[in-house]
Amino acid sequence: MSVPTAALDSSVCAPLPVLGQNVTVPLVTGGEVTYAALDYAASAPALQRVWDDVAAYAPYYGSVHRGAGYLSQLSTDLFENSRRTVAEFLGCRADDQVVFTRSTTDSLNLLAAAIPAGCQVFVYETEHHASLLPWRDARVSYLDAPRTPGQAVETLERALADRDPYGPALVCVTGASNVTGELWPVRELAAAAHAHGARIVLDAAQLAPHHPVDIAELDVDWVAFSGHKLYAPFGSGVLAGRADWLQSAEPYLAGGGASRKVARRADGGVDVDWHTTAARHEAGSPNVIGVYSIASACKALTEAGFDSLVAREQELVSRVREGLAEVPEVRVLSLFGDDAPRVGVISFVVRGWNSSHFAAALSAEYGIGVRDGLFCAHPLVRTLLGSDPQDPGECGAPEAEPGERSLNAIRVSFGAGTPDEHIDRFLRAVTELVREGARWNYRTEDGRCVPDRGEAAQV
Repeated sequence: MSVPTAALDSSVCAPLPVLGQNVTVPLVTGGEVTYAALDYAASAPALQRVWDDVAAYAPYYGSVHRGAGYLSQLSTDLFENSRRTVAEFLGCRADDQVVFTRSTTDSLNLLAAAIPAGCQVFVYETEHHASLLPWRDARVSYLDAPRTPGQAVETLERALADRDPYGPALVCVTGASNVTGELWPVRELAAAAHAHGARIVLDAAQLAPHHPVDIAELDVDWVAFSGHKLYAPFGSGVLAGRADWLQSAEPYLAGGGASRKVARRADGGVDVDWHTTAARHEAGSPNVIGVYSIASACKALTEAGFDSLVAREQELVSRVREGLAEVPEVRVLSLFGDDAPRVGVISFVVRGWNSSHFAAALSAEYGIGVRDGLFCAHPLVRTLLGSDPQDPGECGAPEAEPGERSLNAIRVSFGAGTPDEHIDRFLRAVTELVREGARWNYRTEDGRCVPDRGEAAQV
Protein backbone atom coordinates (compact mmCIF):
# COMPACT_ATOMS: atom_id res chain seq x y z
CA MET A 1 0.00 0.00 0.00
CA SER A 2 1.29 3.44 -0.84
CA VAL A 3 0.17 7.04 -0.82
CA PRO A 4 1.32 9.54 -3.48
CA THR A 5 4.21 11.66 -2.17
CA ALA A 6 4.95 15.17 -3.38
CA ALA A 7 8.32 15.82 -4.95
CA LEU A 8 10.86 17.92 -3.04
CA ASP A 9 12.24 21.05 -4.66
CA SER A 10 15.77 20.15 -5.71
CA SER A 11 17.21 23.53 -4.74
CA VAL A 12 18.85 23.58 -1.31
CA CYS A 13 20.54 26.97 -1.71
CA ALA A 14 17.31 28.94 -1.61
CA PRO A 15 14.83 28.95 1.29
CA LEU A 16 12.60 25.89 1.40
CA PRO A 17 9.10 26.57 0.04
CA VAL A 18 6.61 27.23 2.85
CA LEU A 19 2.94 28.14 2.93
CA GLY A 20 2.14 31.84 3.22
CA GLN A 21 5.09 33.11 1.21
CA ASN A 22 2.82 35.28 -0.92
CA VAL A 23 0.28 36.33 1.70
CA THR A 24 -0.21 40.10 1.79
CA VAL A 25 -1.32 42.07 4.83
CA PRO A 26 -2.62 45.64 5.16
CA LEU A 27 -0.45 48.38 6.61
CA VAL A 28 -1.95 50.92 8.95
CA THR A 29 -0.22 53.63 6.93
CA GLY A 30 -1.95 52.46 3.75
CA GLY A 31 -1.42 49.80 1.12
CA GLU A 32 -0.36 46.19 1.52
CA VAL A 33 2.91 44.28 1.79
CA THR A 34 3.95 40.64 1.66
CA TYR A 35 3.89 39.32 5.21
CA ALA A 36 7.28 38.67 6.81
CA ALA A 37 6.80 35.74 9.20
CA LEU A 38 9.61 36.09 11.74
CA ASP A 39 8.01 34.20 14.62
CA TYR A 40 9.25 30.69 13.78
CA ALA A 41 10.03 29.95 17.41
CA ALA A 42 6.31 30.06 18.24
CA SER A 43 5.02 28.19 15.18
CA ALA A 44 6.96 27.78 11.96
CA PRO A 45 5.07 28.01 8.66
CA ALA A 46 4.24 24.65 7.13
CA LEU A 47 6.59 23.39 4.47
CA GLN A 48 4.90 23.21 1.08
CA ARG A 49 6.20 19.65 0.86
CA VAL A 50 4.35 18.75 4.05
CA TRP A 51 1.12 20.34 2.87
CA ASP A 52 1.32 18.58 -0.47
CA ASP A 53 2.01 15.21 1.14
CA VAL A 54 -0.95 15.60 3.49
CA ALA A 55 -3.20 16.68 0.61
CA ALA A 56 -2.13 13.61 -1.36
CA TYR A 57 -3.00 11.36 1.59
CA ALA A 58 -6.27 13.07 2.59
CA PRO A 59 -8.58 11.10 0.21
CA TYR A 60 -7.20 7.90 1.74
CA TYR A 61 -7.84 8.99 5.34
CA GLY A 62 -9.17 6.26 7.60
CA SER A 63 -9.15 5.02 11.18
CA VAL A 64 -5.83 3.81 12.58
CA HIS A 65 -5.43 0.39 14.27
CA ARG A 66 -9.21 -0.06 14.25
CA GLY A 67 -10.44 -1.09 10.81
CA ALA A 68 -10.24 -4.02 8.42
CA GLY A 69 -11.00 -1.91 5.37
CA TYR A 70 -8.43 -0.82 2.82
CA LEU A 71 -8.27 2.83 3.93
CA SER A 72 -7.94 1.88 7.58
CA GLN A 73 -5.15 -0.54 6.78
CA LEU A 74 -3.41 2.06 4.62
CA SER A 75 -3.73 4.71 7.35
CA THR A 76 -2.35 2.28 9.92
CA ASP A 77 0.64 1.55 7.71
CA LEU A 78 1.16 5.27 7.20
CA PHE A 79 1.01 5.90 10.95
CA GLU A 80 3.52 3.20 11.82
CA ASN A 81 5.82 4.07 8.93
CA SER A 82 5.79 7.64 10.25
CA ARG A 83 6.97 6.30 13.60
CA ARG A 84 9.91 4.63 11.88
CA THR A 85 10.70 7.81 9.93
CA VAL A 86 10.81 9.87 13.13
CA ALA A 87 12.98 7.25 14.84
CA GLU A 88 15.45 7.43 11.97
CA PHE A 89 15.36 11.25 11.97
CA LEU A 90 16.26 11.25 15.67
CA GLY A 91 18.90 8.51 15.47
CA CYS A 92 16.99 6.36 17.93
CA ARG A 93 18.59 3.25 19.40
CA ALA A 94 17.18 -0.17 18.55
CA ASP A 95 15.16 -0.50 21.76
CA ASP A 96 13.92 3.11 21.96
CA GLN A 97 10.23 3.91 21.66
CA VAL A 98 8.65 6.77 19.71
CA VAL A 99 5.41 7.94 21.31
CA PHE A 100 3.22 10.42 19.50
CA THR A 101 1.71 13.19 21.63
CA ARG A 102 0.10 16.58 21.07
CA SER A 103 3.17 18.77 21.65
CA THR A 104 6.42 19.17 23.56
CA THR A 105 4.38 20.18 26.60
CA ASP A 106 2.32 17.02 26.30
CA SER A 107 5.43 14.89 25.82
CA LEU A 108 7.12 16.20 28.95
CA ASN A 109 3.94 15.89 31.01
CA LEU A 110 3.72 12.27 29.81
CA LEU A 111 7.28 11.63 30.97
CA ALA A 112 6.57 13.40 34.26
CA ALA A 113 3.67 11.01 34.82
CA ALA A 114 5.95 8.04 34.08
CA ILE A 115 8.94 8.76 36.32
CA PRO A 116 9.43 6.31 39.20
CA ALA A 117 8.27 7.13 42.70
CA GLY A 118 10.81 9.17 44.62
CA CYS A 119 12.51 10.44 41.48
CA GLN A 120 14.40 13.70 41.90
CA VAL A 121 14.25 16.07 38.94
CA PHE A 122 16.87 18.69 38.14
CA VAL A 123 15.84 21.54 35.86
CA TYR A 124 17.42 24.92 35.14
CA GLU A 125 15.41 28.07 35.77
CA THR A 126 16.21 28.96 32.16
CA GLU A 127 13.79 26.38 30.76
CA HIS A 128 10.59 27.04 28.82
CA HIS A 129 7.52 26.46 30.98
CA ALA A 130 6.87 23.23 29.04
CA SER A 131 9.93 21.71 30.68
CA LEU A 132 9.98 23.81 33.86
CA LEU A 133 6.50 23.04 35.19
CA PRO A 134 5.40 19.41 34.55
CA TRP A 135 7.25 17.86 37.50
CA ARG A 136 4.63 18.60 40.14
CA ASP A 137 4.64 15.16 41.75
CA ALA A 138 8.43 14.88 41.96
CA ARG A 139 11.14 16.36 44.14
CA VAL A 140 12.39 19.21 41.97
CA SER A 141 15.70 21.05 42.26
CA TYR A 142 15.69 24.28 40.26
CA LEU A 143 19.18 25.24 39.15
CA ASP A 144 20.29 28.87 38.76
CA ALA A 145 20.88 30.27 35.31
CA PRO A 146 24.47 29.56 34.23
CA ARG A 147 26.48 32.21 32.42
CA THR A 148 28.69 29.86 30.41
CA PRO A 149 28.22 26.35 29.02
CA GLY A 150 30.97 25.16 31.35
CA GLN A 151 29.15 26.66 34.32
CA ALA A 152 26.00 24.80 33.26
CA VAL A 153 27.87 21.50 33.50
CA GLU A 154 29.55 22.41 36.78
CA THR A 155 26.23 23.49 38.32
CA LEU A 156 24.62 20.20 37.37
CA GLU A 157 27.55 18.13 38.63
CA ARG A 158 27.44 19.84 42.03
CA ALA A 159 23.69 19.37 42.32
CA LEU A 160 23.86 15.69 41.38
CA ALA A 161 26.76 15.05 43.75
CA ASP A 162 24.62 16.31 46.66
CA ARG A 163 21.59 14.13 45.87
CA ASP A 164 20.66 10.75 47.33
CA PRO A 165 22.80 8.46 45.12
CA TYR A 166 20.43 5.49 45.48
CA GLY A 167 17.22 7.03 44.18
CA PRO A 168 16.19 7.66 40.58
CA ALA A 169 17.01 11.06 39.12
CA LEU A 170 16.19 12.91 35.93
CA VAL A 171 17.76 16.00 34.36
CA CYS A 172 15.67 18.14 31.99
CA VAL A 173 17.44 20.57 29.69
CA THR A 174 16.77 22.49 26.50
CA GLY A 175 18.87 21.99 23.41
CA ALA A 176 18.46 25.58 22.18
CA SER A 177 16.92 28.37 24.20
CA ASN A 178 13.56 29.67 22.99
CA VAL A 179 14.62 33.10 24.25
CA THR A 180 18.25 33.55 23.22
CA GLY A 181 18.62 30.77 20.65
CA GLU A 182 21.86 29.71 22.35
CA LEU A 183 22.91 26.07 22.08
CA TRP A 184 23.35 24.19 25.33
CA PRO A 185 26.15 21.65 25.97
CA VAL A 186 23.81 18.68 25.75
CA ARG A 187 26.41 15.96 25.26
CA GLU A 188 28.44 17.18 28.26
CA LEU A 189 25.33 17.48 30.42
CA ALA A 190 24.30 13.94 29.45
CA ALA A 191 27.73 12.65 30.43
CA ALA A 192 27.49 14.42 33.79
CA ALA A 193 24.01 13.03 34.42
CA HIS A 194 24.99 9.46 33.59
CA ALA A 195 28.19 9.69 35.66
CA HIS A 196 25.98 10.37 38.69
CA GLY A 197 23.40 7.69 37.91
CA ALA A 198 20.79 10.11 36.54
CA ARG A 199 18.89 10.14 33.26
CA ILE A 200 18.36 13.12 30.98
CA VAL A 201 15.55 14.34 28.74
CA LEU A 202 16.24 16.85 25.99
CA ASP A 203 13.66 19.50 25.13
CA ALA A 204 14.43 19.77 21.41
CA ALA A 205 11.47 21.99 20.49
CA GLN A 206 13.80 24.79 19.35
CA LEU A 207 16.73 22.56 18.37
CA ALA A 208 15.16 20.00 16.02
CA PRO A 209 13.92 22.54 13.42
CA HIS A 210 17.36 24.16 13.17
CA HIS A 211 19.94 21.47 13.80
CA PRO A 212 20.29 17.68 13.54
CA VAL A 213 19.33 15.82 16.72
CA ASP A 214 20.79 12.35 17.27
CA ILE A 215 19.72 10.57 20.46
CA ALA A 216 22.52 8.02 20.31
CA GLU A 217 25.24 10.57 19.52
CA LEU A 218 24.10 12.99 22.23
CA ASP A 219 23.59 10.02 24.59
CA VAL A 220 20.36 11.41 26.00
CA ASP A 221 17.64 9.16 27.36
CA TRP A 222 14.66 10.97 25.83
CA VAL A 223 13.94 13.69 23.30
CA ALA A 224 10.75 15.75 23.09
CA PHE A 225 9.71 18.12 20.31
CA SER A 226 6.64 19.61 18.59
CA GLY A 227 5.54 19.29 14.99
CA HIS A 228 4.32 22.87 14.72
CA LYS A 229 7.85 24.17 15.24
CA LEU A 230 9.21 21.64 12.72
CA TYR A 231 7.19 23.03 9.79
CA ALA A 232 4.42 20.47 10.41
CA PRO A 233 0.92 21.67 11.41
CA PHE A 234 -2.03 19.68 12.84
CA GLY A 235 -0.99 19.51 16.50
CA SER A 236 1.28 16.53 17.08
CA GLY A 237 4.44 16.03 19.09
CA VAL A 238 6.98 13.35 19.91
CA LEU A 239 8.51 11.74 22.98
CA ALA A 240 11.26 9.34 21.93
CA GLY A 241 13.69 7.36 24.01
CA ARG A 242 14.10 4.61 26.58
CA ALA A 243 11.14 2.30 27.01
CA ASP A 244 11.49 0.95 30.56
CA TRP A 245 9.99 3.84 32.54
CA LEU A 246 7.25 4.23 29.95
CA GLN A 247 6.41 0.53 30.05
CA SER A 248 6.31 0.46 33.85
CA ALA A 249 4.08 3.51 34.25
CA GLU A 250 0.33 3.60 34.18
CA PRO A 251 -0.98 4.69 30.78
CA TYR A 252 -0.91 8.46 30.30
CA LEU A 253 -4.54 8.26 29.13
CA ALA A 254 -6.81 5.32 29.88
CA GLY A 255 -8.89 4.18 26.96
CA GLY A 256 -9.08 2.29 23.72
CA GLY A 257 -5.80 1.71 21.95
CA ALA A 258 -3.79 1.68 25.18
CA SER A 259 -5.51 -1.50 26.35
CA ARG A 260 -4.72 -4.93 24.94
CA LYS A 261 -7.48 -6.85 26.77
CA VAL A 262 -10.32 -5.79 29.09
CA ALA A 263 -12.45 -8.29 31.03
CA ARG A 264 -15.09 -8.17 33.75
CA ARG A 265 -14.24 -9.80 37.07
CA ALA A 266 -16.56 -11.92 39.11
CA ASP A 267 -16.85 -9.13 41.67
CA GLY A 268 -18.12 -6.77 38.99
CA GLY A 269 -14.89 -4.88 38.46
CA VAL A 270 -12.70 -4.69 35.36
CA ASP A 271 -9.28 -6.15 34.68
CA VAL A 272 -7.13 -4.43 32.05
CA ASP A 273 -4.07 -5.73 30.26
CA TRP A 274 -2.23 -2.67 28.93
CA HIS A 275 0.06 -2.57 25.93
CA THR A 276 3.81 -2.42 26.57
CA THR A 277 4.54 -0.75 23.23
CA ALA A 278 4.21 2.96 22.46
CA ALA A 279 0.47 2.35 22.13
CA ARG A 280 0.34 2.20 25.95
CA HIS A 281 0.46 6.01 25.99
CA GLU A 282 -1.48 6.71 22.78
CA ALA A 283 -5.05 6.02 23.85
CA GLY A 284 -7.87 7.24 21.64
CA SER A 285 -7.98 7.73 17.90
CA PRO A 286 -4.54 9.02 16.91
CA ASN A 287 -3.93 12.19 14.94
CA VAL A 288 -2.70 10.39 11.84
CA ILE A 289 -2.55 13.59 9.75
CA GLY A 290 -0.50 15.37 12.42
CA VAL A 291 1.83 12.40 12.74
CA TYR A 292 2.23 12.07 8.98
CA SER A 293 2.99 15.79 8.72
CA ILE A 294 5.85 15.37 11.21
CA ALA A 295 7.25 12.44 9.25
CA SER A 296 6.97 14.43 6.02
CA ALA A 297 8.85 17.35 7.58
CA CYS A 298 11.57 15.00 8.86
CA LYS A 299 12.02 13.62 5.35
CA ALA A 300 12.00 17.07 3.75
CA LEU A 301 14.68 18.45 6.09
CA THR A 302 16.83 15.36 5.69
CA GLU A 303 16.57 15.32 1.90
CA ALA A 304 17.25 19.04 1.65
CA GLY A 305 20.51 18.49 3.51
CA PHE A 306 20.68 19.72 7.09
CA ASP A 307 24.25 20.93 6.65
CA SER A 308 23.14 23.32 3.90
CA LEU A 309 20.14 24.48 5.92
CA VAL A 310 22.29 25.10 9.00
CA ALA A 311 24.89 27.00 6.98
CA ARG A 312 22.30 29.29 5.42
CA GLU A 313 20.60 29.92 8.75
CA GLN A 314 23.90 30.83 10.35
CA GLU A 315 24.40 33.44 7.64
CA LEU A 316 21.01 34.92 8.56
CA VAL A 317 21.89 34.84 12.27
CA SER A 318 25.10 36.76 11.57
CA ARG A 319 23.26 39.33 9.46
CA VAL A 320 20.64 39.94 12.13
CA ARG A 321 23.16 40.23 14.94
CA GLU A 322 25.43 42.53 12.93
CA GLY A 323 22.45 44.67 11.89
CA LEU A 324 21.15 45.00 15.45
CA ALA A 325 24.66 45.81 16.71
CA GLU A 326 24.62 48.92 14.51
CA VAL A 327 21.71 50.34 16.52
CA PRO A 328 23.11 51.45 19.91
CA GLU A 329 19.67 51.52 21.50
CA VAL A 330 19.21 47.76 20.94
CA ARG A 331 20.41 45.25 23.53
CA VAL A 332 20.42 41.60 22.49
CA LEU A 333 19.72 39.19 25.36
CA SER A 334 22.25 36.45 26.00
CA LEU A 335 23.25 34.02 28.71
CA PHE A 336 26.53 32.76 27.29
CA GLY A 337 27.82 35.88 25.51
CA ASP A 338 28.10 37.19 21.97
CA ASP A 339 30.29 34.35 20.73
CA ALA A 340 27.95 31.56 21.84
CA PRO A 341 26.64 29.40 18.99
CA ARG A 342 22.91 29.81 18.44
CA VAL A 343 20.02 29.00 16.16
CA GLY A 344 17.74 31.52 14.45
CA VAL A 345 16.14 32.83 17.64
CA ILE A 346 17.18 36.28 18.93
CA SER A 347 15.54 38.36 21.65
CA PHE A 348 16.26 42.00 22.37
CA VAL A 349 15.00 45.16 24.02
CA VAL A 350 15.14 48.73 22.71
CA ARG A 351 16.06 51.58 25.04
CA GLY A 352 13.18 54.02 25.41
CA TRP A 353 10.61 51.64 23.93
CA ASN A 354 7.90 49.46 25.35
CA SER A 355 8.62 46.08 23.73
CA SER A 356 4.95 45.49 22.90
CA HIS A 357 4.71 48.93 21.27
CA PHE A 358 7.78 48.16 19.17
CA ALA A 359 6.43 44.77 18.06
CA ALA A 360 3.05 46.31 17.23
CA ALA A 361 4.71 48.96 15.06
CA LEU A 362 6.75 46.31 13.23
CA SER A 363 3.50 44.55 12.38
CA ALA A 364 1.23 47.49 11.62
CA GLU A 365 3.71 49.66 9.73
CA TYR A 366 6.01 47.09 8.09
CA GLY A 367 4.05 43.83 7.89
CA ILE A 368 6.56 41.99 10.08
CA GLY A 369 5.39 39.37 12.57
CA VAL A 370 7.58 38.95 15.66
CA ARG A 371 6.82 37.99 19.27
CA ASP A 372 6.84 40.17 22.35
CA GLY A 373 6.45 39.14 25.97
CA LEU A 374 8.23 36.71 28.28
CA PHE A 375 8.01 33.81 25.81
CA CYS A 376 6.68 31.31 28.37
CA ALA A 377 10.11 31.43 30.01
CA HIS A 378 9.41 34.02 32.70
CA PRO A 379 12.32 33.29 35.09
CA LEU A 380 14.87 33.37 32.26
CA VAL A 381 13.65 36.61 30.68
CA ARG A 382 13.47 38.31 34.07
CA THR A 383 17.02 37.18 34.80
CA LEU A 384 18.24 38.54 31.47
CA LEU A 385 16.40 41.84 31.98
CA GLY A 386 17.61 42.15 35.55
CA SER A 387 14.08 42.64 36.86
CA ASP A 388 12.67 41.60 40.21
CA PRO A 389 10.46 38.49 40.12
CA GLN A 390 7.59 40.57 41.52
CA ASP A 391 7.81 43.29 38.87
CA PRO A 392 4.80 43.56 36.54
CA GLY A 393 4.78 42.03 33.09
CA GLU A 394 3.26 38.83 31.77
CA CYS A 395 3.77 36.49 28.86
CA GLY A 396 1.87 38.03 25.96
CA ALA A 397 -0.04 40.47 28.16
CA PRO A 398 1.93 43.71 28.57
CA GLU A 399 0.81 46.13 31.25
CA ALA A 400 2.84 49.17 30.24
CA GLU A 401 1.47 51.78 27.87
CA PRO A 402 3.21 52.65 24.58
CA GLY A 403 6.30 54.73 25.31
CA GLU A 404 6.69 53.38 28.84
CA ARG A 405 9.42 50.93 29.78
CA SER A 406 8.18 47.37 29.74
CA LEU A 407 9.54 44.27 31.43
CA ASN A 408 9.06 42.19 28.31
CA ALA A 409 11.29 41.63 25.31
CA ILE A 410 11.01 41.30 21.52
CA ARG A 411 11.88 38.04 19.77
CA VAL A 412 12.70 37.59 16.09
CA SER A 413 13.01 34.02 14.84
CA PHE A 414 13.50 32.46 11.45
CA GLY A 415 14.52 29.27 9.73
CA ALA A 416 14.58 27.16 6.59
CA GLY A 417 11.79 29.09 4.85
CA THR A 418 12.91 32.65 5.58
CA PRO A 419 13.72 34.79 2.50
CA ASP A 420 16.60 37.24 2.65
CA GLU A 421 14.15 40.10 2.00
CA HIS A 422 12.36 39.44 5.29
CA ILE A 423 15.62 39.86 7.21
CA ASP A 424 16.51 43.01 5.28
CA ARG A 425 13.06 44.52 5.90
CA PHE A 426 13.26 43.69 9.60
CA LEU A 427 16.65 45.36 10.06
CA ARG A 428 15.54 48.40 8.08
CA ALA A 429 12.37 48.66 10.17
CA VAL A 430 14.27 48.45 13.46
CA THR A 431 16.61 51.21 12.38
CA GLU A 432 13.80 53.47 11.16
CA LEU A 433 11.66 52.99 14.25
CA VAL A 434 14.55 53.79 16.59
CA ARG A 435 15.73 56.81 14.64
CA GLU A 436 12.43 58.26 13.42
CA GLY A 437 9.83 56.85 15.79
CA ALA A 438 6.53 55.17 14.97
CA ARG A 439 4.37 56.76 12.30
CA TRP A 440 1.16 55.82 14.09
CA ASN A 441 -0.30 56.11 17.57
CA TYR A 442 -0.93 52.95 19.60
CA ARG A 443 -2.96 51.97 22.64
CA THR A 444 -3.45 48.93 24.85
CA GLU A 445 -6.63 46.97 24.18
CA ASP A 446 -7.47 43.62 25.79
CA GLY A 447 -3.89 43.20 26.91
CA ARG A 448 -2.38 43.88 23.49
CA CYS A 449 -0.78 46.96 21.97
CA VAL A 450 -2.76 47.91 18.86
CA PRO A 451 -2.87 50.85 16.45
CA ASP A 452 -5.34 53.61 17.16
CA ARG A 453 -7.86 53.74 14.33
CA GLY A 454 -7.13 56.76 12.15
CA GLU A 455 -4.55 58.13 14.59
CA ALA A 456 -1.33 58.88 12.76
CA ALA A 457 1.55 60.04 14.95
CA GLN A 458 2.67 63.68 14.83
CA VAL A 459 6.21 63.46 13.48
